[in-house]
Amino acid sequence: MKVLVINCGSSSLKFQLIDSVTEEALATGICERIGIDGAISIKPAGKEKTKKEIPLPDHDKAVKAVLEALTEHNVVAHLDEIEAVGHRVVHGGEKFTSSVIITEEVKKAVEECNELAPLHNPANLIGIAACEAALPGVPQVGVFDTAFHQTMEPKAFLYGLPYSYYTDYKIRKYGFHGTSHKFVSQELIKAANLDPNNSKVIVCHLGGGASVTAVKNGKSIDTSMGLTPLEGLIMGTRSGDIDPSIVEFIGHKLNKSVDEVMEILNKKSGVLGLSDNVSSDFRDLNDAADAGNKLARQAIEVFCYRVAKYIGGYVAALGGLDALAFTAGLGENDHLVRELVMGYLGYLGVTLDKEKNKVRGEFEKISAADSKIGVYVIPTNEELAIARETVALVK
Repeated sequence: MKVLVINCGSSSLKFQLIDSVTEEALATGICERIGIDGAISIKPAGKEKTKKEIPLPDHDKAVKAVLEALTEHNVVAHLDEIEAVGHRVVHGGEKFTSSVIITEEVKKAVEECNELAPLHNPANLIGIAACEAALPGVPQVGVFDTAFHQTMEPKAFLYGLPYSYYTDYKIRKYGFHGTSHKFVSQELIKAANLDPNNSKVIVCHLGGGASVTAVKNGKSIDTSMGLTPLEGLIMGTRSGDIDPSIVEFIGHKLNKSVDEVMEILNKKSGVLGLSDNVSSDFRDLNDAADAGNKLARQAIEVFCYRVAKYIGGYVAALGGLDALAFTAGLGENDHLVRELVMGYLGYLGVTLDKEKNKVRGEFEKISAADSKIGVYVIPTNEELAIARETVALVK
């Protein structure tokens, strides 16, 4: 089965066409600057990437451009070869505990979660509607970032707020990156030769957005992101955990509204803010730190300290630890971040193999032979995970 995987943002649309038998990506690409001037890039398997600037006034046109590119580049001979479409949907609230075939009722329920993800869910719905129009009769599946974390118990997802805020407004921790955490935790359990029904693992999804998840017996029991992706780790531009009173304090000091302060916390904070605007990209921070920039080095250290604290907390929540994985752009590629984080885990008997830790973007066990806990670099593949979920539902 050939599955088209769609990840629809407010002004972009990432896509992959995946052969579900071989699990090979037959083509990958992205439509950018939707609603502005527009461009589409596509890379068929075994061929060079091409980019073409074309008008993309809306997502309908972007989906049509994707389908045209797949046939133009001979990825498929006819569109009827596409047998299913899997969509990344960011927020499913408490309504969705697993992936679902998209129906009118499902779309309505996703729309009801829009206020929880105002930048993402509306765009996801637009992508779904565009695919339904372009590929009538082809089953569409929604795969939710939040679904994997719906196994958390109230002791993990409730905030210390009046309980009516949860019952009336559904204010609680939801967690994100669920598709990645589920995929990587399953790969980690296999790599460490653990019993899926008797396992305690932690996944560190570290990138521009970053989160840590504790997975017990294959189920998420706690995760660092919360009602929104702002909670938890310090990230590229997001503050992560802060004293809530800081919002009021900054507002009064700088004469800013709540919305303006939230803009700062989401887009001007994290390692970008800590480094005094050197960069939100750790490659730039590493270069600056190597050149003697103390704030860049400090930003890296603050980030790694926060990751290690979450790992320690989740070891307690799990009641032990069998294996740990680093994944996503930073986790897969930055050996310094991994080394600094693992440097805090000696109390667990974790030791690092510095030579193996030089790996970039590939699967590798980076803990030393004498390490009491296996630590791995496991590349995430959210698109493949979405394709697998889609196939399981439409077969």
